[in-house]
Amino acid sequence: MNPKEIKIEHFSYVLPEERIAKYPLLERDSSKLLLYKNNNLSEEKFYNLSHVLPKNSHLVFNNSKVVNCRLLFRTETGASIELFCLEPTDNTDPAIALNATHKCIWKCLVGNAKRWKADVLEIQVTSKSNSTLLRANKVFAENGFFTIEFTWDNDELTFGEILHSIGELPIPPYLKRDADENDKVSYQTIYAKQEGSVAAPTAGLHFTENVLTSLFQAGITKEEITLHVGAGTFIPVKSEQIGDHEMHLELVSITKSNVISVLHNLNNIIAVGTTSVRTLESLYYLGCLVNENPLLETKDLFIQQWMPYEKEFILSVDESLKSLIHYFELNKISTLLFKTSILIVPGFTFRIVKGLITNFHQPKSTLLLLIAAFVGNDWKSIYDFALENQFRFLSFGDSSLLLPS
Repeated sequence: MNPKEIKIEHFSYVLPEERIAKYPLLERDSSKLLLYKNNNLSEEKFYNLSHVLPKNSHLVFNNSKVVNCRLLFRTETGASIELFCLEPTDNTDPAIALNATHKCIWKCLVGNAKRWKADVLEIQVTSKSNSTLLRANKVFAENGFFTIEFTWDNDELTFGEILHSIGELPIPPYLKRDADENDKVSYQTIYAKQEGSVAAPTAGLHFTENVLTSLFQAGITKEEITLHVGAGTFIPVKSEQIGDHEMHLELVSITKSNVISVLHNLNNIIAVGTTSVRTLESLYYLGCLVNENPLLETKDLFIQQWMPYEKEFILSVDESLKSLIHYFELNKISTLLFKTSILIVPGFTFRIVKGLITNFHQPKSTLLLLIAAFVGNDWKSIYDFALENQFRFLSFGDSSLLLPS
């Protein structure tokens, strides 16, 4: 079947409201772990992860950090306006853009936009010993997104510090509750470093220092990449066929050492979360691009959502990754930024990822389609098992380790 003709209604299941975990467990690693291995299903505890991972596993973590990207303003008439900062408009790394002083421009979602009549909103900001007036100016609006220029008159404050001071953490809307103080810790992975995500890579929320230590003692290796999760994570598939769904762009940062490490561990790659899957599988197509055109500028490196399905790629994974390493060397760079909107649905050929640690995802979501692509029709028995055995679902829910072969 043409992947674009996949009907989203075939990837649904009944998720009772009471099965959605509204809050995390007190002990992250006490969550349940569903083990899917060689078509068999069993229940474990996450703190036993090192005992159930294949020997020589190489885990790949996404170290992106969630930003307090929800800003609440009030108009002169008292109407509440929410600005949800998605990404800087100039395609720079959010971690860099957050260090801007005096002015920055971001792509945003705007809540209650019809009540925003004046061009400029203002709010007073106090951070440590510094104070400033933050102004938000509507520059442009298209397809439900707004380009917002933020300005402030205190050069001692970065935009990141402003968000940290007055911004709110963007916990998923399906939790149907406001963020609280505990979420500032519980909705971040313990290894989060690079600020820029508007949603947590939630598969990593189960990891603790004890789990990481047990993995090290078991001889399991790991590394970190960065994919900044966009708001598309929350956007449901509204079209009947997946071919009519536009996948969101996500900014990825990889290093030459990342690619070398993946190349050396090709048969043992376990992705921690779907964001790591999208990054790792994008690397193959990135290598194909630079193999065809080694002089391609970094700004033109972009993996389109249907690229994996639109032609036959003959490069081996080994050849592709070596081409990518050569590109690093040719351009004399150690870190590479690129965007991907790769869409992984049934019919996708996995070239790098051999195993996946992930939570349980919403019905009719692109994330569930990714799971179905990875394990085939067994996704149904996996989710039935989780429902029948009282697993907790979604961001703060339980986890699974998927090992198809």
